[in-house]
Amino acid sequence: MSNKPSKNQSVNTEEELPEYDFSGGVRGKYYQAYQQGHKLVIHQADGTTMVQDFPLPEGAVILDPDVRAYFPDSETVNSVLRALINLIPARHEGSKNT
Repeated sequence: MSNKPSKNQSVNTEEELPEYDFSGGVRGKYYQAYQQGHKLVIHQADGTTMVQDFPLPEGAVILDPDVRAYFPDSETVNSVLRALINLIPARHEGSKNT
């Protein structure tokens, strides 16, 4: 059994350290920037700095939180999108979009 609290349990605030106070945090503050990929800067103990870029993989899609509530994983998203694709009328060769 894990000592971590479940989603339905709250952490005992008496045991939290003051430096872990996130009451002034802003949800989604870096959301837009993260969609472009992110950079990790590691300051080594010897004084050197290591920088790693993490672009989003090609084809990666970030779902908004309200959508993610209905589609928790890629299998579900792909299944629903395939069902929607089947509803789209097939385009005939040589037909024009008007």
